[in-house]
Amino acid sequence: MDEARLTELLDREAIRDCIYQYCRGVDRADEATLRSSYWPDATDRHGIYSGPVEGFFLWARDVFTSGARNIHHVGNILIEFAGPTRAAVESYFQALQRGPAKDGVVRQFFIAGRYCDLFEKRGTEWRVARRIVAFDWVEEQVPPTESEEVRFGPRMPIGAPLPDDPIQEILAEARGA
Repeated sequence: MDEARLTELLDREAIRDCIYQYCRGVDRADEATLRSSYWPDATDRHGIYSGPVEGFFLWARDVFTSGARNIHHVGNILIEFAGPTRAAVESYFQALQRGPAKDGVVRQFFIAGRYCDLFEKRGTEWRVARRIVAFDWVEEQVPPTESEEVRFGPRMPIGAPLPDDPIQEILAEARGA
């Protein structure tokens, strides 16, 4: 395999990993991981928020502290390189989101759409430089009335925000901590 093709394959994998890190950051209320998926000067057009990514992080922090529950699944990641340091990336997503609205009422949504991203490679690292979230499906659902402990029954542990999520235990063990 020639070096250019190998570099492209490694770059594709780095871009996919960045998208997966974004999902972990959002779903586990892990701001550091969320931040690691964007360049500091990035912009994000994300539903009700549009502007510098720093503002998106502040908005996300408010969601994290509200006790909201999120789970994102991504697929159909299409990567089109525009030279060695830029790529247009379209990632389909599905998300379940539940949490209190500004009026305090808990709402739940199933959302499907696409992350339309401009990725840039700076040094050896790929991150989002610009994101537009395209929403293709939104369905409000009736949130459950029972507690998660009742609904999940013996299916434990339940996913949780950082630092209480089970993946933290596995990451610590993998790192020898």
